[in-house]
Amino acid sequence: MSQSVHPSAEQFLALTLESDAQATLSLFEQAGNWQERYRQIMLLGKSLPKLDDSLRVDGAQVRGCESNAWLYHSEIDGKHYFLADSDARIVKGLVALLLIACNGKSSSEICAFSPDSYFTQLGLQGQLSPSRTNGLLALAKAIKLAAE
Repeated sequence: MSQSVHPSAEQFLALTLESDAQATLSLFEQAGNWQERYRQIMLLGKSLPKLDDSLRVDGAQVRGCESNAWLYHSEIDGKHYFLADSDARIVKGLVALLLIACNGKSSSEICAFSPDSYFTQLGLQGQLSPSRTNGLLALAKAIKLAAE
């Protein structure tokens, strides 16, 4: 029987992405075309720490993603924190966008979060393949469920 593995509270609190939500939105708003936005997504993916292999377990895998993606959640002092990773670079960048929007937020803030509006604001609506969009929505749904 496998032992349940879960990151420590320190690991959740140590996750700091190089950008906050407003700075990220500014980068996307300044990007002149889809290729520049795609590049920004890839750079964000590089800023997301890689999960240790011991945390890449079936129980943490997000279903509905074409690529492998893992998500961990912890509630600390009424705020929700997430660790996530993917084996696909573009998905990892998209995951980083979700974490920027949701990490350190309250349950009510996460429940009010609209992934569709957020991705429209970022200029990503209609730019991603249907399977990638479905995977991204599956990740957003998993984040919302964890915060309930």
